[in-house]
Amino acid sequence: MNKIYGRKPVLEAINAGVDLEVIYIAFGQQGDIIHKIFTAAKKNSIKITQLSVQKFNELASDANAQGVIALKSSTRFFELDDLIQSSKKSKYPLLLLLDSIQDPHNLGAILRTAECAGVDGVIITTNQSAPITETVEKISAGAVSHLIICKVTNLVRTIEILKKENFWIVGSSLLNSKEFTSIDYKMPVALVVGNEEKGIRKLVAESCDFLVQIPMQGKIDSLNVSVATGILLFEILRQQKSQ
Repeated sequence: MNKIYGRKPVLEAINAGVDLEVIYIAFGQQGDIIHKIFTAAKKNSIKITQLSVQKFNELASDANAQGVIALKSSTRFFELDDLIQSSKKSKYPLLLLLDSIQDPHNLGAILRTAECAGVDGVIITTNQSAPITETVEKISAGAVSHLIICKVTNLVRTIEILKKENFWIVGSSLLNSKEFTSIDYKMPVALVVGNEEKGIRKLVAESCDFLVQIPMQGKIDSLNVSVATGILLFEILRQQKSQ
C-alpha cells in the first residue's frame, strides 16, 4: 500500500479518480482544501478517518504531511503500446523519456512539470531509477495521478519502437549537441533527459535523432535536470502550439 502525503496531492488524487482505500486527517485541520477533500471524498464514496495528532504522526513518515494522508494501491503503469496509441490523439504527440533519474525529488519535480506541459506520456526505466514513492507523489503535487506512465527495461529498444511509430527522438546532452531552440519541433517528439550526474547514456544518445543543449551564461555549465526538463518541454510546446 502506498501513501499520498499532503493536502493538494490527496485532493488531486481524488479528482483524478485514483482508487483510494482511505484518507486519514489529523484532528483540528481546517481550511478550504480540507473542506474540498471532505466534499470530494463523500462524492466519490471514499472513507475518511480522523485521527488524533499523536496517532497521525505515528502513521506519517513525512513531517510535511500537512495533516492529510491517503492510502492507495501501487501506481498503475501503462503498457508502451497503450501509451503510444493514446498519444496519437494529439496533433503533435509529445512524450518524455527519463533515463535513470535517481533522485526522488527530481523525479517528482519532473513529473509535475510534465503534467503542466501537457505531455502525452512519460516513460521511465525499471533499473537505476527512483521508484514512484510517497515522496515522489508529494513533490509532484498530484501530477502522478494525471499522467500516463510506462516502465521499460530497455530504453534503446523502446526508442527503436517509437521511431517506427514516427516519433523523432530528441536527447538532452552537453556533447555534440545543438542549441535547443534551433530544432523545429512541429512533429511527434520524444524528449529524453538523463541521470543527474552522467546525463543520458552513450547508447541512448547514439539512438537519438537530435541532441540539444541549453546555452549557459554563467560559470556553472549545467542546470538541475528538473529545471532543464521544464525549459525544453515548454520550448517544444511553444513551437508546437504556434501557427
